[in-house]
Order: sequence, then structure tokens, then C-alpha cells
Amino acid sequence: MSARPAPPTPAPAVDATPPPAALELERFLPYRLSVLSNRISGAIAREYSQRFALGVTEWRVMAVLGRYPDLSAGEVAQRTAMDKVAVSRAVASLLDAGRIERDVHDGDRRRSVLRLSPAGHLIYAEVAPLALAFERNLLGDMAAAERALLFRLLDRLDELELRAEADAPP
Repeated sequence: MSARPAPPTPAPAVDATPPPAALELERFLPYRLSVLSNRISGAIAREYSQRFALGVTEWRVMAVLGRYPDLSAGEVAQRTAMDKVAVSRAVASLLDAGRIERDVHDGDRRRSVLRLSPAGHLIYAEVAPLALAFERNLLGDMAAAERALLFRLLDRLDELELRAEADAPP
């Protein structure tokens, strides 16, 4: 009896899927914008958090209500692009601290609106100039043409993002 030769060993399977493209975070726009936003927000937050015991989210709510009074919490969330839960927590904290007030909208009990309280207006009147001074300092070495270009590009990115969001499948 002769020994049968062993069947050939199948070749290992080759994955034809190309490797994913390397994600270079330092060149990835969403990452860069997020990191920059966090650093800038953190730097300015140090200015007002110690003096007024305000967090970033709370200040953003106050800043929006200082500019646009009588908004609902949902409208504040839309204007700030913040999570509704984060806005809700900030609103609750600001209401408890007496920095904002809640009222019904034109007698419609189904819709409540928010506005700065007198105490909130006093804080806003102190923090807003600090924020503007911080921005002036941050942009200080940037030429006027560069600033104009920066804001045009930010407006364009905002427009493109809104369009992409509208075109996204549900």
C-alpha cells in the first residue's frame, strides 16, 4: 500500500478590502474646530467662572438670552447648537440661581419663554465686555482683512454644514 499524498493546503484567504485611509486628526476639520473651540472656551471660561460661578453652558445660555430675550429652551438649544439636555440643565441651574426667569409666551401656557432676570442682566453686563476684550486680545495680531476672511469662511462653513444636514437621509 502506498501512502496517499496529503491534499494541498489551501492558500490563506486574502482580504481584498483596502485598508482604511489614515485619519490624520491634525488635518481633520471637525477635530481641529472642536479642539480650538474647547481651548478658547476654556480660556474665557476661567475669566467668568471664578467671578460668577458660571459654566460654559450656562454662560452661553445667558449670552443668547442677553441678545435674544423671550426664547424657549428649545430655541436656545437651536441657536447654540448645544444638546437639549445640556441646555435644560443650564436653564434649571440659572433659574435656581435667579439669573433667568421663565414666563408663558403671550398667555399661551403651552409655551414658556426665558429671559435674563435683573440679577442676570447685571452679570451679563459684566461678562459681555470681558468676552469682547478676550476676543480682541485673541484676534489682536490678525489684520482686518484676515478677520473679515475668517468670518466669511466661518459663515460659508456654517452654510455648507446646514446644507449637508438638510441633504442627509433621515
